[in-house]
Amino acid sequence: MSENVAVLGAGSWGTALAIQLARSALQVRLWGHEPAHIERLQALRENTDYLPGFKLADNIDPVAKLELAVTNAPFLLIAIPSKGFRSLLKEIKPLISENQALFWASKGFEIETGMLLHEVIDQELPRHRYGVISGPTFATEVARGLPAAIACAGNDVETTAAFAERLRGHHFRAYTTEDIVGVELGGALKNVLAIAVGVADGLGFGANTRAALMTRGLSEIMRLGTSLGAHQETLMGLAGLGDIILTCTDDQSRNRRFGLALGKGKTVSQAEIEVGQTVEGLRAAKAIYNKAQQLGLDLPIIQEVYRVLYQGKDPHDAVRDLENRPQGHE
Repeated sequence: MSENVAVLGAGSWGTALAIQLARSALQVRLWGHEPAHIERLQALRENTDYLPGFKLADNIDPVAKLELAVTNAPFLLIAIPSKGFRSLLKEIKPLISENQALFWASKGFEIETGMLLHEVIDQELPRHRYGVISGPTFATEVARGLPAAIACAGNDVETTAAFAERLRGHHFRAYTTEDIVGVELGGALKNVLAIAVGVADGLGFGANTRAALMTRGLSEIMRLGTSLGAHQETLMGLAGLGDIILTCTDDQSRNRRFGLALGKGKTVSQAEIEVGQTVEGLRAAKAIYNKAQQLGLDLPIIQEVYRVLYQGKDPHDAVRDLENRPQGHE
């Protein structure tokens, strides 16, 4: 293939996805919002800031001008933190046509509104074909070309399949689905659960605790997800259970490392500084907590994570309150 694909976001995940797309012989334009960072990418042909050790192929073109990145690109892939999602949509709105499909690898909610990201697109770019990708993937391992798989969901079957085809290959598989809500929720909710597991490990609890939190956390994800229209099989698949296993058990996960720091006595701000990159679960916890309150759902693990992050609750007290809940049925 020789068509252009724009990857919007030159962090670790955006760079890894650009590397994967370039393996399919696509012409990849990698855009970032910091001109100095893009200048370094152009000069060094390596993202030394966020994904060091991987040379950019000749068919990856780092660009600082958004208009240059998106012009004549049939597919756009957004890979930025969810907090900047709407503002980026507003920027690209006058630059693209309805013929350009928009996909995103961002995970989380819009905190101010509690919206899922596809709902934000419905407001800002209502006539576009779009989709989301998510699954158990660390940027470094994708960049290395190690075997991996993701879920790709969209509002147009043919477009989703076409984009998945451009991603696949070289030990990378993309499975398609129409369950946008399920793929989005899995990617957002697992980050909050990874914080909970990280806290427990930071407190010195063992493998039994970790397994219990992951299992009961999955139950909470299923309750919230199905109440919002997600399919159970999606939440039990790559974007749900698969991503839970990854982010809760491996220290490459920012959210797990954030939780570990909290469990070891760091404050929220100290833990965030220690991680050094965006911790999506920190912001998602507020949106998920508010959504659960609106729906009248009892999600005890997510509720305790919220109280630790936003109400200053001591992690030891949060664990004690989870232990002392009334006996229930599984």
